[in-house]
Amino acid sequence: MNIRTLVPISASLLLLAVAGCEVEKTADGDLPDVDVDVDGGQLPEYDVDGPDVDIERKTVEVPTIDIDPAGENDAEAEIEDELERDE
Repeated sequence: MNIRTLVPISASLLLLAVAGCEVEKTADGDLPDVDVDVDGGQLPEYDVDGPDVDIERKTVEVPTIDIDPAGENDAEAEIEDELERDE
């Protein structure tokens, strides 16, 4: 995958993830004081509520398949026939 396809796909996935959430800013951020003695800053706080998702479960009956593999003698006979045809 090259960069021209990776960037739009990544942007689409990010947009989809952000569009499904409700984000509220609960506190402002502060920049750190710049001194010789630096105090750490504070990142803003957010309260993120994701969407409600309802999941339905369904039971599906899957058919069974009966496979009879060819015997070793049959496979050897086919290979010998092909070798004889090639000669």
